[in-house]
Amino acid sequence: MHAVTDQNAYHYRVIARAIARIDAAGGAALPLDRLAAELNMSPAHFQRVFSRWVGVSPKRYQQYLALDLARRLLAERFTVLETAAAAGLSGGGRLHDLFLRWEAMSPGDYARGGAGLTIFWGWFDSPFGPALVMGTERGICGIGFAAETGPEATFADLAGRWPKARLAEDAAFLRPWAMAAFGADRRGDEPTPVYLIGAPFQIKVWEALLAIPTGHVTTYSEIAGRIGAPRAVRAVGTAVGRNPVSWLIPCHRALRRSGGLGGYHWGLPVKRAMLAWEAARTGALAP
Repeated sequence: MHAVTDQNAYHYRVIARAIARIDAAGGAALPLDRLAAELNMSPAHFQRVFSRWVGVSPKRYQQYLALDLARRLLAERFTVLETAAAAGLSGGGRLHDLFLRWEAMSPGDYARGGAGLTIFWGWFDSPFGPALVMGTERGICGIGFAAETGPEATFADLAGRWPKARLAEDAAFLRPWAMAAFGADRRGDEPTPVYLIGAPFQIKVWEALLAIPTGHVTTYSEIAGRIGAPRAVRAVGTAVGRNPVSWLIPCHRALRRSGGLGGYHWGLPVKRAMLAWEAARTGALAP
């Protein structure tokens, strides 16, 4: 078991470094030999590892990580959330390649700032850099990424959302959920539990985000319409940015109506990498 976990962690680090290097190239193509050498791997080994986790070759991924990716996604893969909800893509349905089971904290409990709640935390490697995962006994309640913000700021950010909760480091408790969250351990049809801790308006926005299928995007204004508050686009944007369970609740799939990326709480390079990752995998599976 430890060997598998160590191998997954190694592969996560390789992919995180490769994605960061590709992103830093700013659209310039990086030959396979050069990219593999920078990662201290043979071209063949790097190609196998990268293709396993991303679903396409490094060359194909670079094509998806183009500067106009957001606009292309908006033109080709825009999702109308009313249709997505009608198709059963929210709530207990199948959500972006993972089975999720989610529940929300009651407004009264949220107002108490997490008082009486124990939140476990641990650091894990992910394809998008170091990831801080937090969770209660009911499920994952927070995922933050430290590649752009740094570990101290990431920890303070998530921990500060529930100031009265008791925090306890326990990576072993969270590891099965974290591995499933990042695709390393698909546990059959067993749901990955998510515990939403937020204000009622925020939870409505996060529920709408859960309806966006993998490889597709929507806009902040579309989300506002979906939750019955079409004029509250700015408030929706704020709620999207406050999503505590990044990646599982896919706030990275929300774009500006113009096709711009908009903001991303954990840094735009992370958002760009997530969109490219999903677009590449979805494109590879498309007929």
